[in-house]
Amino acid sequence: MTQPQRISLVTGANKGIGLEVARQLGRAGHRVLLGARDAGRGQAAADALRGEGFDVRFIPLDLSDSASLATAAADIAAKEGRIDVLINNAGVFLQGDGPTSSADLDAVRRTFDTNYFGTVAATQALLPLVQKSQAGRVINVSSGLGSITLNADPEWDYAAVKLIGYNASKAALNMFTVILAGELRESGIQVHTVDPGYTATDLNGNSGHQSVEEGAEEIVRLALLAGDGGTATFTNKDGPQPW
Repeated sequence: MTQPQRISLVTGANKGIGLEVARQLGRAGHRVLLGARDAGRGQAAADALRGEGFDVRFIPLDLSDSASLATAAADIAAKEGRIDVLINNAGVFLQGDGPTSSADLDAVRRTFDTNYFGTVAATQALLPLVQKSQAGRVINVSSGLGSITLNADPEWDYAAVKLIGYNASKAALNMFTVILAGELRESGIQVHTVDPGYTATDLNGNSGHQSVEEGAEEIVRLALLAGDGGTATFTNKDGPQPW
């Protein structure tokens, strides 16, 4: 019996790691819903991936706009019927973030608005569609900077990167993963957090040492994983990471 084509939604997918995840999932045969806030850039990215031969559709989606999320959910329900893999990739790093004593509090709040509250809002809007999948999965794109264990280790390679907004928002996202996984455990929906690693993207001024292909690796592995991959996990391409 032929398995139905898997449907994946990737937020913040018009560039960077999100775009590469969309590309790799398209190459693997998924129908990809490319979520982006900017309609022009989102449509252009979807058009480019379709030009490469992949099954991709642009979904206007703004994590800070509840009406946008409701419209996206209704559109997907009407045209697709379900989401098999929800990849919460959209995130920001803002100028003004920094150590506790000097960070711009407005930048900290706006970072949380996208990285945490926006992800929670998007998941609440789209989760009913994931629940219609026979093997649903939610993947939250976090960061090693969200690990409390690693941040407390003065010998860690990135111990000097203390951003009260970004780091704390990713730590909150990790907690969100654990709580959501517990809520959905009996449903069979798997929930994961991924640290893509220090990847060269616009988010960090292309200063990362990894390519977007490397940054997408663990996200794609989990999205394509058949069977039981566990739940409430935090991993990067090298394996499990400490919370």
